[in-house]
Amino acid sequence: MRSAAVVVTGILVVAMVAPGARAADDAPSFNRDVRPILSDKCFKCHGPDSASRKADLRLDGREAAIKAEAIVPGRPGDSLLIERIFSDEPEQVMPPPATGKKLDAREKDVLKRWIAAGAAYEAHWSFIRVAEKVAVPQPKAGLPWIRNPIDAFVLERMRGANLEPAAETTKEKWLRRATFDLTGLAPTLEEIDAFLTDQSATAYETVVDRLLKSQEYGERMAGDWLDVARYADTFGYQSDRDMHVWPWRDWVIRAFNDNLPYDQFIVWQTAGDLLENPTRDQYLATAFNRLHRQTNEGGSIEEEFRIAYIADRVNTNATAFLGLTFECARCHDHKFDPVSQKDFYRLSAFFANIDEHGLYSHFTETAPTPALRLYEGDQEQKHRELLEKIREKEGELSQIREEAKQRQATGATAAPSAVEPTAKFSFDDAKESGDNRPVPGKVGQGLEFGGDDAFVCKGAGQFGRATPFTFALWLKPAEHKPRQMIFHRSAAAEDAAFRGYSLVLDEGRAVFSLIHFWPGNAIRVQSEDRLPVGDWTHVAVTCDGGSRAAGLRIFLNGKPAALKVIRDSLTRDIVYRKEWGDSGNAELALGARFRDSGFKKGVVDEFLVFDRNLTEIEIAAIGGFEVPATESVRFEHFLMRDDAAYVAARGELQALRVAENDLVSSVRQIMVMKELSAPRATHVLNRGAYDAPGDAVESATPPSIL
Repeated sequence: MRSAAVVVTGILVVAMVAPGARAADDAPSFNRDVRPILSDKCFKCHGPDSASRKADLRLDGREAAIKAEAIVPGRPGDSLLIERIFSDEPEQVMPPPATGKKLDAREKDVLKRWIAAGAAYEAHWSFIRVAEKVAVPQPKAGLPWIRNPIDAFVLERMRGANLEPAAETTKEKWLRRATFDLTGLAPTLEEIDAFLTDQSATAYETVVDRLLKSQEYGERMAGDWLDVARYADTFGYQSDRDMHVWPWRDWVIRAFNDNLPYDQFIVWQTAGDLLENPTRDQYLATAFNRLHRQTNEGGSIEEEFRIAYIADRVNTNATAFLGLTFECARCHDHKFDPVSQKDFYRLSAFFANIDEHGLYSHFTETAPTPALRLYEGDQEQKHRELLEKIREKEGELSQIREEAKQRQATGATAAPSAVEPTAKFSFDDAKESGDNRPVPGKVGQGLEFGGDDAFVCKGAGQFGRATPFTFALWLKPAEHKPRQMIFHRSAAAEDAAFRGYSLVLDEGRAVFSLIHFWPGNAIRVQSEDRLPVGDWTHVAVTCDGGSRAAGLRIFLNGKPAALKVIRDSLTRDIVYRKEWGDSGNAELALGARFRDSGFKKGVVDEFLVFDRNLTEIEIAAIGGFEVPATESVRFEHFLMRDDAAYVAARGELQALRVAENDLVSSVRQIMVMKELSAPRATHVLNRGAYDAPGDAVESATPPSIL
């Protein structure tokens, strides 16, 4: 099968060249002789790009050129093209002298002979389907050079160029060439001796089969493909951190060694994630689309680079699989090929629909989202087992919850006990804010922020993805802005992929996030109501450790806030780990974050940290508000604090969640493609600028390549 694959490849390559193999005195071939002249000297002003077209004349299509009488087939003397290129008048001659282009005598003669022969046009070779069957040339019998059908194609081309084959080389030289071509290595002495002593009729085939079965064959073939795919081990900008994409490289080597059919080789890399029930390797192959350079440089605009990454995918797929350069069409209609700017952006829509951020992280080497888990050994089996145990325990908890209704009805209702925080920051000695607030026993104290400096709560709030917790504090914003950092535990914003947890105000709305890598591995919820400017609001955030948006609650002045879910896909830890290549100082801090918008002129007081998620009754109590007395609220408090069976089962569930988090967070990852549930809006971008959207477009393939 391997030898057959090589033969087929050889036929395809030679077949694409063979039609142009005409004797020197034959009529010029359009693709071989004419198109290069027109493309270089004429298409800029008389080609596909309507914006730069002069005199409304097109020479890239036969029908349009004939209609304009630029070309009169069979009559070069009546063709305006010939008249203009042979003119001696500066105002008439084409190309115009101002362009710096000039046709030499040979080029003029080619165009003249081409029109005289009928001015036949041919589609660009990359638009021509490869024939399923190719007629094999039939040279004279008895020629010693014809040993297989490929030789017949080669001989026909050579004869067309008045060349003769060289004398047959020695077996040693042939073996050296074949071994270098297929493995990139020289043959060993033992391999040379074995080949020289093999006098069978299949000696050459035996060598080729051996080389194709070697590990080195895949490595040799992969080397060229890695160049096409712009493979690199680092991101390519600024600090140039490691990308950790070598598992894709290893897949390419396996694909060649396993003789993966070329159509599957293309499909898997282009859209393996869209196949029905894709395998891990089909997902892994799509890393091909994520191998572009990425930046984390400070001050970079996220959307600008996200658009650049999408454009890179379009250009790379066009070059690798279509043999075309699409870059020109990013800013305008292509000047030399039938690809419009609209075609470019319709094709880009296929590659835009993933949950990615335009900047990778400086403080972590964790794979940007979307990412694929690369389980090793029994990791996947153990992970599935833990997830199943979590599902079973959650079901058991639901049953205990139902049974607890009877226990609450028959038992005595205990008064809410005092809630002690694990950490408390009251700022009693801080700068006075100048007014009062509704905190019993407190008058006019708090911490006002300048916007750049943070108050670090060292050692407090060291919570992970599977840890229940509660934060509570009093806030008084001075203004509404798009982003104001209230508190966080993270090293930075974009520079750390937003890793950690944070509470921010977005135009006055409370936004709480738990993030491994933004945006594809994160939970984010936002309050519907705004906090008032210039007034104190008590804000509390609780998390049940379940890694779901439903497990997050925000309370405003003791009451649950209506929430909008922004993201709900957290599957990996939010802490910083050395094994992930993490760095930076991740401490709980108030009021500011590295390269982020601080809580300028805002005031904070009575910041409390709890290592469990408080009930609504407890939230009201710590804020000094009236304790709600509804049946559902009292029952929830009874479950969380007084029902021994429920409390015990919750402890067991948390232990399982911690174990699952530790396991999955140890699994390596790689960037891949994964479709969003709803497609992103895609627009034609004026001059290719990310901030100049034009008409909306939907995904489609350029009609010229169909």
